[in-house]
Amino acid sequence: MTTTVNGLDEIRALAGKDLGRSGWLEIAQERVNTFADATGDHQWIHVEPVRAEGGPFGGTIAHGYLTLALVIPMFNELLEIGGVTMSINYGLEKVRFPSPVRVGARIRLGAVVVSVEDVPGGVQMLLDFTVEIDGAAKPACVARAVYRHYA
Repeated sequence: MTTTVNGLDEIRALAGKDLGRSGWLEIAQERVNTFADATGDHQWIHVEPVRAEGGPFGGTIAHGYLTLALVIPMFNELLEIGGVTMSINYGLEKVRFPSPVRVGARIRLGAVVVSVEDVPGGVQMLLDFTVEIDGAAKPACVARAVYRHYA
């Protein structure tokens, strides 16, 4: 379910809120191949299914940075912000990839608003993101993200 807020005061009120979980997203080999083409990272564990069957993960896996990039569309399912002139991804404080995402697996995003602080002209949100893998004990990715929203 999407949380919708309007303006800086409603964003401030999100501090400490668990935004829930996105829907599941299946990771297809085609998406991994497209990401490999976009980044130039054609390592065999990502793009050679036959070779990867005998590799350490028993098949091809998504790039860690692909998993991280998919946070964007999944996060858009969780939070909609209106009443601001601009929102920017200000950066990441910490990112880890505890478990690989096998091609064919499903992932989803969980997000918690850690804090909201005033900055000149707007607010800064810290969010803890967890990318879960369906049926896996460990997450694919954990990250603390920094977003800024301006009036």
